[in-house]
Amino acid sequence: MSAVSRSLVRKINGLSCKESEETPAQSAKAAKREKESFESTYIVNHVIGSGGFGTVYAGSRKADGKPIAVKHIARAKVTEWVEENGQRLPIEISLLQRATHLSAGVVQLLDYYEQPDSFVLVMERSETTKDLFDYITESGSLGEDEARRFMRQIVETAAALHDSGIVHRDIKDENVLVDTATGSARLIDFGSGTFYHDDLYTDFEGTRVYSPPEWIKHRCYHAVPAAVWSIGVLLYDMICGDIPFERDEQIAKAEVRLRKPASPEAEELIRQCLHIDPSCRPTLQEVLSHPWMQQTSPSNVADHCHADNRCADRPCGI
Repeated sequence: MSAVSRSLVRKINGLSCKESEETPAQSAKAAKREKESFESTYIVNHVIGSGGFGTVYAGSRKADGKPIAVKHIARAKVTEWVEENGQRLPIEISLLQRATHLSAGVVQLLDYYEQPDSFVLVMERSETTKDLFDYITESGSLGEDEARRFMRQIVETAAALHDSGIVHRDIKDENVLVDTATGSARLIDFGSGTFYHDDLYTDFEGTRVYSPPEWIKHRCYHAVPAAVWSIGVLLYDMICGDIPFERDEQIAKAEVRLRKPASPEAEELIRQCLHIDPSCRPTLQEVLSHPWMQQTSPSNVADHCHADNRCADRPCGI
């Protein structure tokens, strides 16, 4: 066993799968069983990533050598909890469990363990994947055909998550894994996610430079327009090689200046997604049907801003 594996396994003391009225002796026995279960099932190797919500290790399953990722989440970093079958869990685990039917677009949770100070998540891992941030960094920027292939998958997954009652809230290049062998793009890291609803959200746990102007200015947003904004930032990032805004005042103004030439259709979609007023942004389905996404002629879709003055500069486009 590697030093990292031994270190992580040592942390997995007191593991349990559910809360109960066990005596201390029973709890100790259960903890030992869970520790032995993890240690006998998985090998943990080097760190492959870390962030605000935890540290991720590469590893493998002993039975068949299947690559895995092991995410260690400190309890102190968990900001939202849910009750599932009598057990108190970080919302990230609950959201991943609800997304098991979206395996084409979401990296799947295989197992999880609870310990006194943290949770350990066992995730899928492919050895031919890298995150989109590294992919873009190595490429400088992506061609529009490649950007379109990734974008279609990401938007379809975001829409399917919403249909399943899940909001990711941190769609960005670092949270998209692309498979260089298959061309697939899948979302990871649901640590900023929450449950979908149509009302205003007044909290935000995602990445600041991907947050929409209504959050910067008014500390509120709706799920769909905020997701479309982050998708617009991501599309700009893929085509131009960097994000469009770095500071709050830039986000609040939402003045889009392309750093590299793009087709008129691509530029139009970017500008629609990054409209300053959330009610003027397309829906996810409208993004999918945009001519650039469909590889058709330039858009003749009517302006999203109607004569009812929805696009006035007011909180959250209400």
